Amino acid sequence: MQLAYTILYVENVEQTMVFYEPAFGLKRKMLHESGDYGELQTGVTTLSFSSLELMKNIGKNPCRANAGNPSFEITFTTTDVTKALEQAVAAGAELVQGAKHMPWGQTTSYVNDENGFLVSICTPMGEA
Repeated sequence: MQLAYTILYVENVEQTMVFYEPAFGLKRKMLHESGDYGELQTGVTTLSFSSLELMKNIGKNPCRANAGNPSFEITFTTTDVTKALEQAVAAGAELVQGAKHMPWGQTTSYVNDENGFLVSICTPMGEA
């Protein structure tokens, strides 16, 4: 088994992709002509976005992200957390926590994206 997709439910798929491209240096894989689904290249696992409206229309009961009470996070790894964090904030991400060295050896930082999703930017496990 292999993790293939992480899909975030958002109000506006294209707007979210336009934010993620410069904020995290990602490349667009595709955006469906309806505008209700899109994917960004992130390596092996695809980061996808689906509109809240599409999920409602197919019988799901989606909810918006709650920045004040996150239920999960997505994580991007990099060897230069400070530079990546500055890039994300310059693109409009909301700073939650600056870069900190953690007891288990990682340097981590956190931002909220424009939808309120918690995003971690950190070094890979085992790297300072």
